[in-house]
Amino acid sequence: MNYDDYINRTVADIPPSGIRKFFDLVATMDGAISLGVGEPDFVTPWLYRDSAIKSLISGRTGYTANRGDAPLIAEIAMYNRDRFGIDYAENETIVTVGASEGIDLALRTLVNPGDGVLVPDPSYVSYAPNVRIAGGTVKPVPLGKDDAFKLSAAALEKAIDKSCKLLILPYPNNPTGAVLDKTELEKIAAVVKKHGLMVIADEIYAELTYGRRHVAFASIDGMKERTVTLNGFSKAFAMTGWRVGWLCAPKPVADAALKIHQYTIMCAPTASQQAAYAALKDGRETDYERVEEMREEYDRRRKFTAAMLGDMGLDCFVPGGAFYCFPDVSKFAADGESFAERLLKSQKVAVVPGTAFGASGKNNVRLTYASSVKTLNTAFSRMRAFLKSL
Repeated sequence: MNYDDYINRTVADIPPSGIRKFFDLVATMDGAISLGVGEPDFVTPWLYRDSAIKSLISGRTGYTANRGDAPLIAEIAMYNRDRFGIDYAENETIVTVGASEGIDLALRTLVNPGDGVLVPDPSYVSYAPNVRIAGGTVKPVPLGKDDAFKLSAAALEKAIDKSCKLLILPYPNNPTGAVLDKTELEKIAAVVKKHGLMVIADEIYAELTYGRRHVAFASIDGMKERTVTLNGFSKAFAMTGWRVGWLCAPKPVADAALKIHQYTIMCAPTASQQAAYAALKDGRETDYERVEEMREEYDRRRKFTAAMLGDMGLDCFVPGGAFYCFPDVSKFAADGESFAERLLKSQKVAVVPGTAFGASGKNNVRLTYASSVKTLNTAFSRMRAFLKSL
């Protein structure tokens, strides 16, 4: 039977995730070290786990409201207001199955067939495929190492054409760790307003900025009405497997997104929502001490990783946020793909080719410092041996 006649052509044409390709290879190799998947090595704090366990023991095993559990939505509203100065009402908020569902929801809500969607290049692997699945046209905004892979108003203006309706704005950026300050965001906001764009602000790494406080794009004057804000618990709260995040948007956009959420997901898992509620309530009551402790440890690893890469001769700027480095490997290989394949084969260390995140990452690889210093040390010893062999 020829299933090509049945499978959606857009889906068939989308390549598999470049991250998962190397993740799957590592799973088959004894003694391999993966620096490929952006997953905190911290265990979810016991308080959050215990809250979920208690909810299960008490019999809370049914659906919540489609929009999400009311106490959690109230905590999200307080968190957005207190941490980032953005005031979203409960009817402007949806609890999602991670920020990943939020990306899909936002695109399917806002994109009509043929609409141009501006996507920074490089950026997270899910954006471009989801734009295509939603029927949109990907409009890459090429970024370069000379500007530390930061999105600028000038680069954005250059990439816009008449089809463009939407900008995906991820910062801190995955894979580069680039961050944007208020002045830079205000310049981008001026371009957004000039061209009548909507913005999907993926701020999942908002708590993982170093030496500065994150500025929410929706807090920029005039931008809340144009912004869908995505965030979640996976990264800063060490809750990747719980799959819970949120989408906040102006009420007409949130109401439209809720229709898709109702028909496809129903609601995020009840126990996960309970753990998320405990995480935000605990953070509010303790000034986010647990988050701060994890951020301080990531900061230590960030400096260590950047220093080690530089010592090995790999050109890499120090990331300002998230937990990734994006070194240039062009001195040692034709491109990031060949570098990653040879490193994995010879030293059993997995990194992700930069092209998984866009064509502008051709000469780079992404590696995460979300692993322990001990693991990083072992990986870098192997990398050093690999580079010497070249």
